[in-house]
Amino acid sequence: MTRSLIALAVVVGLAASTARADSLLPVGPKEGDQALSPFYRWSETLPESPGVMLRKEPMLAQSEITSAALAERILYTSSDLRWHAGIVPVSGTLYLPKGEPPAGGWPLVAWAHGTLGISDACAPSWTGHKPRDATYIQRWLENGFAVVATDYQGLGGPGPHPYLIWQAEGRSVLDGVRAALSAYRDRLASKVFVTGQSQGSGAAMGATVIAESYAPEVPLVATVATGLVSTFPDGPYKPPQTTSIGSPIYTSLMLLGGSLPDGAPSADDLVSEKGKPILKAARESCTTEMRNVARRDDITVDNVYVEPIDKVLTRLTAVTDMKAVRLKVPLLLGTGLADSTLVPTRQYAEVAALCAAGNELVWKTYPGATHNGGLNAAFPDALAFFRGMLAGQKPQSNCAEITEPGAPGEVAQGVAFND
Repeated sequence: MTRSLIALAVVVGLAASTARADSLLPVGPKEGDQALSPFYRWSETLPESPGVMLRKEPMLAQSEITSAALAERILYTSSDLRWHAGIVPVSGTLYLPKGEPPAGGWPLVAWAHGTLGISDACAPSWTGHKPRDATYIQRWLENGFAVVATDYQGLGGPGPHPYLIWQAEGRSVLDGVRAALSAYRDRLASKVFVTGQSQGSGAAMGATVIAESYAPEVPLVATVATGLVSTFPDGPYKPPQTTSIGSPIYTSLMLLGGSLPDGAPSADDLVSEKGKPILKAARESCTTEMRNVARRDDITVDNVYVEPIDKVLTRLTAVTDMKAVRLKVPLLLGTGLADSTLVPTRQYAEVAALCAAGNELVWKTYPGATHNGGLNAAFPDALAFFRGMLAGQKPQSNCAEITEPGAPGEVAQGVAFND
């Protein structure tokens, strides 16, 4: 009886989402939609503008985040790029530091998280931020910065999550900023900083690239990105090592997350019978469960798809590709030299491309830091970078001194979250 009632509630919740979502937005369990709580489903007519705060409620406490006087789950409007569905609701979190704000208000850091999955259950506003990210958020709060953290479109809110599609993720970041500034105009300064890791590095770069055209009123000051995911086919440097991130996990997330062009075979068509549990796990849970399923069922790159993974990858839109342009704000980019997920030479290619475009750019490297460890290893430099910008200090670009890194090095001991 209990199971029947739960199932009915899920069906009713998803059906209501379908009825209210724009007809162009795919919705439902196959898109990772889940009935988390009524907070995430907006039943009224959506405002016509992006960046409008729809609602907010207290966020569950996290042991790592101790310096927040206010911690809220938020729902705000953004505009869908991938499916051209107009205004959509997007969820996230918002934190204000303890104490009285300084004159003019607290500067605002917009945090863009790394890969968690594509199902609603992966939204940090629902599950809480994972310890590595919560620690990072806490460090900004204790140093006098407010933080707004988007879940990204489709994580929590209706429809698919446009995974790694930087133009879409950048909109989620900027609209979260708009919503935060409008809701707490009396406590936030007109000074915004963007920072992101891995998938979030692409979102952070995306927000920076589109800010002038998409959200010109957002007072963006500088951007930090670590664990760099973006690719620049026209850049001056071609990495000698493979930069493919093809795997049963990441590729399946891309198949479900909008990388397949319209009219292409579906994810279900491309995944083998052996690989079906991976898709089920992606739609219902997050990357940890996907990895557990892959280990349990011995699902590998060789048996997960109906054709070789290299061919599957050629079917996907190159969603991490960007064109190097000169940006309006300075950049700090950080790379862990023991990063075997996004190898240092791949990240150097991004740095080289952005340097060649004439950007004010500082590249920092962290010996022994892995993909996970690089985020908090870079925090002291990120803090100094943002504080310098607040003080009116122009950063000194080191583009003239950067050199090509080697293959991923040895993992160091004593670096936080360095798994």
